Amino acid sequence: MIMKGYSTDFEKENFACARMEDTNISFKDLAEVCGRIRNKNADWAVEFLEKAADGKIPVLYKRHNKRLGHRKELGGQRGRYPKKAAKAILKTLKSALANGITRGMGESYQIMHASANKKMGYGRVAPKGRWARSDYETARIEVVLKPLEEVPKGVEVRPPAKKEEKKEEPKKLEEKKPEPKKEKAHVHEAHHGNPAHEAKEHGKHEKHEADKEHVHEHKEKKEEPKPEIKADVKKEVTK
Repeated sequence: MIMKGYSTDFEKENFACARMEDTNISFKDLAEVCGRIRNKNADWAVEFLEKAADGKIPVLYKRHNKRLGHRKELGGQRGRYPKKAAKAILKTLKSALANGITRGMGESYQIMHASANKKMGYGRVAPKGRWARSDYETARIEVVLKPLEEVPKGVEVRPPAKKEEKKEEPKKLEEKKPEPKKEKAHVHEAHHGNPAHEAKEHGKHEKHEADKEHVHEHKEKKEEPKPEIKADVKKEVTK
C-alpha cells in the first residue's frame, strides 16, 4: 500500500519535498533522528546527519529511550548511534534539496516537516515449531523543505537550462607515405671533394691492400713442397 500524499498539508508549488517508502530500518530510530533535525536549517542538518552516519556523534532519544545508556556528549542524557537511520534520512534530505534547486527555489532551505512512521508489518515465526516471533516491519520517511529565498510574484519558476555537450568527431589518422630510400651514389657525391673523407678512404684502401699481401704471403709459406728423401738415404736408415 502506497500513500498518495504526505502526512502534513502544504502547497507543493511553494515547497520542496521528498520521501522514501518501505525502508528496512527501525521506525523508532528514524522518528528520533527526524525529531533532531525538524525546524532546523538544511545545511546544518546535512552536516549533523553526515557525522551521525559515521558514528562520530550520538543522537538524543526523547521517547524511545528505555534501557539506553547515558551519553557524556549529550550532557548525561540518553542517546544512541543510529548509523543506518541517519544514512537513510540524509539520502531523503539531499533528494528534497535537489528537488528544490531543480525547480529554481534557491539554495537555502529550512526543514518544515520531517517524520517517520511504521509502514507495513509481515509476520515472521521462528522455525522448528518454536513460538518465538520476530515480525518484519518497514518504515516510511518524509521530508518537506521551505525555501528561505522568496521568489518574486509574477515570475515563473523554471529549472536551469541544461548545457548541450558537443560531440567531437574522431580525427582521421593521416597515412604516412614511406620515404624513398637514398641511393649510395648520392652519398658518394655528397662526400666527393671533401679532403677529410678522401684521406679516410685512402687509408682504408691501403690497409685493405696490406691485409691482402699478408694473407698471400701466409698461403705461399704453407704451400712450400717438402724435401724428398733419396732412395740411398732410405736404405741406410733401414740397415
